[in-house]
Amino acid sequence: MSEKSRVEDASNWYLQEQLDFDKRLIGFRYKTLRPHLRGPIGLELGPAEGQMTQFLKDDFESLTVVDGAPALLERIPNYPNLIKVHSLFEDFNPQSKFDTIVMEHILEHVDQPVELLQRIKKWLAPEGRILLGVPNGNSIHRLAATKMGLLKEPCELNPRDLAQGHRRVYTRETFKNDIEAAGLELLELGGVFFKPLSNKQIQDNWTEEMIQGFFELGKDFPEYAADIYAVCRA
Repeated sequence: MSEKSRVEDASNWYLQEQLDFDKRLIGFRYKTLRPHLRGPIGLELGPAEGQMTQFLKDDFESLTVVDGAPALLERIPNYPNLIKVHSLFEDFNPQSKFDTIVMEHILEHVDQPVELLQRIKKWLAPEGRILLGVPNGNSIHRLAATKMGLLKEPCELNPRDLAQGHRRVYTRETFKNDIEAAGLELLELGGVFFKPLSNKQIQDNWTEEMIQGFFELGKDFPEYAADIYAVCRA
């Protein structure tokens, strides 16, 4: 399967299988990254159907979003300050620099993550920031699944990973290794949301107070949080 076909095939998950709690987690990731945003020009790679874009658009005078799936780009409203680009990341050639580049849940999808980071860092304006986020292989729910025999090891690709087009699952160590191999300076590494159960179990059974409490708990136990985030500069 070509990379273009692979991206378009995986887009069906976002349109048909994404849970409401998946979207809540995107909101928590935005809330975590927001203090590190720099304007006025922003770039979001892989916006999907725009769950994070709806927040990011208010932080920049101009926001460019790049996605390889046209069906997803069509779902994003045409905000006045938004520029939509249909392209694989590897083929995108911007003509200007960006103050902030957001890559949320991208590196686990692409074929060559280090090479992509090396390419993207050239798009940063002076003192710009690259904000990265990936699912955490050592999330407490993956560790529990391993103990239960549902996974052979925490970073095994499960059916949900495969449906989303994931090629790998990161740990804090392997995430840092790719960042450093790309020649980026790591300024901050943290975790988002302490998730002991699956998204579906949380969506069906938890109260809002529980959800907010476990978001705060993720800050205290970043090594076991659902997601890992990194703030970097070239």
